[in-house]
Amino acid sequence: MDILSDLLVAVVALLHLYFLYLEMFLWAKPVGLKIFRNTPERAETMKALAANQGLYNGFLAAGLFWSLIQPSRIFEFDIKVFFLGCIVLAALFGAATVSRRILYVQGLPALVALVITVGFDNPYFEMSVCCGKPQTAQSMMKQLR
Repeated sequence: MDILSDLLVAVVALLHLYFLYLEMFLWAKPVGLKIFRNTPERAETMKALAANQGLYNGFLAAGLFWSLIQPSRIFEFDIKVFFLGCIVLAALFGAATVSRRILYVQGLPALVALVITVGFDNPYFEMSVCCGKPQTAQSMMKQLR
């Protein structure tokens, strides 16, 4: 399931690079106006705000890509869960304050990746099972050294 988790995380990261591109470079262009259901006047007044939002999406993508190159399975897992969780929370907020579409476009892919990662690619579960008994975080870290 490590491959599936990595694949889903990569898809979510690529989506967020696409959101960065849309919000930073296409916001006031015809395609951006159509996607965001904006008028040219309104888009122009919100252009800087959209670019800032796009930059944040880029940071989320960078964090997810960072998780994919981590040599430590535990740190990789922690980074994935953190950034996917941030995306899910941001999507919930966006759905409540801007548009319900955000929940489906940004939140759902991140939630699926998060569930697969936590449920099937969780190194904390593996350590607990392989050793026959639940362990403390300190004893798990000693085994990794």
